[in-house]
Amino acid sequence: MRKIGYFLAAAAAFAAAPATAQIMEPTVKDRPAAPALTDTENHWVLDLSTGGRVTIALRPDAAPKHVERIKTLTRQKFYDGLVFHRVLDTGVPMAQGGDPKGDGTGQSTLPDVEAEFNWMPHVRGAVAAARSGSPDDAPPEVEKAAENSANSQFFIMFQPMLSLDKKYTVFGRVIDGMQYVDAIPRGEPPANPARIVRAYIGSDNPPAYVAPAPSAPVLPAGEEEVTLPGT
Repeated sequence: MRKIGYFLAAAAAFAAAPATAQIMEPTVKDRPAAPALTDTENHWVLDLSTGGRVTIALRPDAAPKHVERIKTLTRQKFYDGLVFHRVLDTGVPMAQGGDPKGDGTGQSTLPDVEAEFNWMPHVRGAVAAARSGSPDDAPPEVEKAAENSANSQFFIMFQPMLSLDKKYTVFGRVIDGMQYVDAIPRGEPPANPARIVRAYIGSDNPPAYVAPAPSAPVLPAGEEEVTLPGT
């Protein structure tokens, strides 16, 4: 199953600064340069049913294989219409999506992506690849297989949880529209899940955000909609 695991180690608690304040790291010897925040080829744009557009700065310098997977699936329109099937405020505070089955067990038809654990922290707005979990006492080969099992699912952090660092591949961070991530309904699964209306890569010139039409109410089994006279 492609559900991210829970860890007992306590996360470092600190106030989350705006995304742009922490997205860039100091220059480190032999570390690839991060793309500019204005580089739209590395903007992952998600139009959410919660009312607006989310822009994620992708980090090919930190996770090139995962960024390439996101771009490939996005341009195939894989993410269009998919729901956030696992959204938590406790344990691991995050919103998880990217599953075509909508239950945490699905993935794309492409091969799994090798882990690219890196220096990027699981802070508020961080976007990371979901993968299979494994028991704490799992043999090394089982743990290695789980580490390399990311495919199409991802999660966006609501709050910092640094105990996840170097256990999941962080490949980007929200730089605009985090309020629409915060508005995603909670649940495992949510009763009325939010969905990705459309996903784009910024350099592909996405059209302006258009709110989805309200869905018709679901009537209980056996009941029919009645139109009153004069309405």
